[in-house]
Amino acid sequence: MDEVLRYRGRGVTSDEIASISELIESSPGASRRAISLKLCDLWDWRQENGAPRDMVCRGLLLALDRAGHITLPPVRWRPAKPPRRRVEKQRVLVAQEPIEGSLASLGPLSITQVRRTPDEALVEQLVTDHHYLGYARPVGEHLKYLVRAGDRPIACFCWSSAARHLGLRDRYVGWSPAARRANVRFIAYQTRFLILPWVRVPHLASHLLGRMSRQLSSDWEKVYAHPIYFTETFVEPERFRGTCYRAANWVELGATNGRGNNARTHAATRPVKTLYVWPLVKNFRELLSAE
Repeated sequence: MDEVLRYRGRGVTSDEIASISELIESSPGASRRAISLKLCDLWDWRQENGAPRDMVCRGLLLALDRAGHITLPPVRWRPAKPPRRRVEKQRVLVAQEPIEGSLASLGPLSITQVRRTPDEALVEQLVTDHHYLGYARPVGEHLKYLVRAGDRPIACFCWSSAARHLGLRDRYVGWSPAARRANVRFIAYQTRFLILPWVRVPHLASHLLGRMSRQLSSDWEKVYAHPIYFTETFVEPERFRGTCYRAANWVELGATNGRGNNARTHAATRPVKTLYVWPLVKNFRELLSAE
C-alpha cells in the first residue's frame, strides 16, 4: 500500500486515511479527543502500561488535518479561567560544607528514583543551580535520581527516552530501520549526571555509574512497564575528558558532527560531543534487532 504520511516512525496509508475519515463522519458531534480515543481502540494503539496512546494519536490527526488529508471537527475546549500565575517552587536549603575523603569514608550511599515524589523538585533545583547545562524538562519517558550519603545529597542523575536516529549508535547496534523504530524505547539517554561541586571524592563518579547500571532497568519497568537494554550519553570533550565513563567501562563510539537531529545545514551549529554507550545486557544486539 502507498504510504501517504509518516508520523513519529509510523507510516499512514491512503486506506487508513479513508478509514479515519469514515470514523470522523460516523461520529458527528464528537470532540477531537473522543475521535483520538476511538482511533486508538480501532488500531489497538496502546502504551506498554495499557493506556491509549492518546497524545501521539492526536498529534497524528493534527498532522493529517494540516496536510489536507482529513478534516477534524473544530476545537471545542477553551480555558474557563485565565491562566494561573506561575508559582515559584519552594527552594530546599542544601548544606554546602565540603565532603572530601575516600569513597569508603562516605559510608552507605543510596540511589533513589524520585520521579513523581517530593524529592523530584530537589533534583530539578540542584541540576538547575549546579549543572553547566541547567535543567531542561524532558519529553517522553524519563526518570530522575537523587544520590545521598547519609542524609546529604551528593549527586543526581536524569534519564530520558533516546533519540530515534543516532548514526554512531545505530551502526554499533547493527539494527534495521524497522527494528530501530520498534525497539528504540529500550534505550535510555543519560541527559544529566551531576556530582555536587562541594563533593570531592576520588572514584565516586565511576562507582555511581556502575551502581546506576544495575538499577535503571528494573526502575524503568516499574514506571513504564518495559525494561532498558542499552544506555547512552554525550560528553563535551572541550569541557570534560570522560574519565569516569571510561573507568566504568563505557564504550566510546566517536564524535558527533555538531549538527543536531533536525539540522538544515551541513555546517556544525552545536558543540561536537563524544558518544559513550553502555549495554545493560549481554545480548543487547539480539534484543534490539528483533523485528
